[in-house]
Amino acid sequence: MVRSPLALAALATVAVPGLDAFDVRRPAQPGADYDTAVVIDAHRSRWVVRAPQHAAAGAALEAEVVLLAMLAEEAQRGRLPFAVPAPVGFAHLPEGGRAAVHAEIPGDALRLDRLAPGPGLAAALGRAIAAVHELPPAIVENAGLPAYDAGEYRQRRQAEVDEAARTGKVPPALLRRWEERLEDVALWRFRPTVVHGDLTADRVLVRGESVTGLLHWGDACVADPADDLAWLLVAAHPDVTDSIMEAYQLRRTELTDPHLTERALLAGELALARWLLYGVRSQDAEIVADAVAMLEDLDAHTREDADAEPLLA
Repeated sequence: MVRSPLALAALATVAVPGLDAFDVRRPAQPGADYDTAVVIDAHRSRWVVRAPQHAAAGAALEAEVVLLAMLAEEAQRGRLPFAVPAPVGFAHLPEGGRAAVHAEIPGDALRLDRLAPGPGLAAALGRAIAAVHELPPAIVENAGLPAYDAGEYRQRRQAEVDEAARTGKVPPALLRRWEERLEDVALWRFRPTVVHGDLTADRVLVRGESVTGLLHWGDACVADPADDLAWLLVAAHPDVTDSIMEAYQLRRTELTDPHLTERALLAGELALARWLLYGVRSQDAEIVADAVAMLEDLDAHTREDADAEPLLA
């Protein structure tokens, strides 16, 4: 069932007493698993309403709601330098579950091509991610979300690589590369932290030189902090990532993780394996073809890097 914007606006008026809907719009990034709309009230305040499309999304939303309430408290205490989409009201759905409404966080989705090295937005982004990783793990555990130790998380990554290998679609040299890194026990000695779990540019809201909000916390867990840095180290310019990592490390307390960057780059590679597996499981030939093409490009790129290493020695 897909709800219209008008139906979502009606749910918002039930969830937030006194909300007088004046206009309603689809969001720029609607996402999956939820019907979402931006409701504008008579005072021009903006509200986001999310209604799960199925039972699994409803269960995930309930866990996320508990986490968001605790994250909002951390933000109020000044431990997070950005806002989170904490719900302020709910409306029960006829089929079960609830729709949640939160005030829209001001800001625009991050544009990586607009990041510049130095003490501006790149540094603010590093500090924002570090602040997440400094949160007490009990916040995630008390919300009933997953918590892994370093050994368990390495085993999860190994299981993903094993499953990807069974598809026969991962280049053999790339598989060997991943196996070597997974077998390197020293690489996986890290202190698990709270992680967002699904950070991408459209999850990060910015205004000027500041990070104003982080969205979509449904994949939060206690795991490897490298995962939240992978997308940046893979996609942003190296000069920018230097500024991000410098600010990140200065914000962290007692950070002793010499292999953080190496694991983050590996996590970026393994994201392609997960994309392949998603395509295989959903029997989507287009996704599988896309994943295979990216894996072949990565294989060629890593081979070029390996060939160049002796020349640089």
